[in-house]
Amino acid sequence: MKFSLTLILFSLIIFSSCSSTPDENNSKLKLQLNVQTSNKNKEKIIESLLKDDVIFSVNFNDENTYLMEDDVLNSNLKYFCNSFIQDQRNILENNIFNTKKNENKKVLVIYSNSFENIYFDLAKKYPQHEYLFVNNSNYEFEIKKILNVDSSLDKYLYISSMYQENEILHSPRIRNDISSIYFLTDYELGKTIVPIFRNYSLDINFYSSTEIFHEANDIKKLVDFESTYIPVNDKLIKNIANKKTPLIKDEIERILINDFLMIEKIYQNNLFRKNIFPESGNLKIQRSGCINRNLSLWKVSTSNYINQI
Repeated sequence: MKFSLTLILFSLIIFSSCSSTPDENNSKLKLQLNVQTSNKNKEKIIESLLKDDVIFSVNFNDENTYLMEDDVLNSNLKYFCNSFIQDQRNILENNIFNTKKNENKKVLVIYSNSFENIYFDLAKKYPQHEYLFVNNSNYEFEIKKILNVDSSLDKYLYISSMYQENEILHSPRIRNDISSIYFLTDYELGKTIVPIFRNYSLDINFYSSTEIFHEANDIKKLVDFESTYIPVNDKLIKNIANKKTPLIKDEIERILINDFLMIEKIYQNNLFRKNIFPESGNLKIQRSGCINRNLSLWKVSTSNYINQI
């Protein structure tokens, strides 16, 4: 027989309250939460609250209260200025397109089907750069074509035919007018094409959001994205390395919900004087204004985490 989440939570709250002495209750922080959301997020909220040392009550049934959308990665959580993904895209756009470095060079944006809306927006704002659509069937041909790898190979074959008695070593020379590559793909395609680009272009900066590894199940799988710049802080990466959830995406969702609950606790218990930072951001939580995560760029390096696991 399957019980509702509300009934289970109500029973746990009663048990928790009855097992605490009055002095213990007075010393603990309190949290009263009213929120509408999906069953998936309800489970994450309950799991987080049960692990926290706080006296809490939760009401999921009030239709006139805050609505937490099912997709917490792409929605504006309460108190935050932007969604986690939008904060990343803002940082990436500013660092890739709005910089005076390599002004005479181009950015190459690689995108797949599910990121077409982002591509249309970028192409409209920055038409002087190059954009390449890839999928599972065309990526090898398109990568060589956009980087002029075939042209370099043809020259090598021609020279080799003229000097057949001598062994000629060849490392494909690609076009030199690209300063950065911005990947807008999911994990399945990203783990295949990023190493190919890296093989041809060692001196080009790679960028992506965390979306490129959301479906990975282990931080060791990020080895395919070594040296790629991702807008994320060290604390979040360390939590991912120690995750107990099936996918990295699940762990990031858990962290974002934890941030929301922590900020609710700060507001309800007036803890603003303490230096408390969200797990998903780098700025101290303050009473005035919405919270900007102020993300920094992490250059993917899995060696430390692989050695620890």
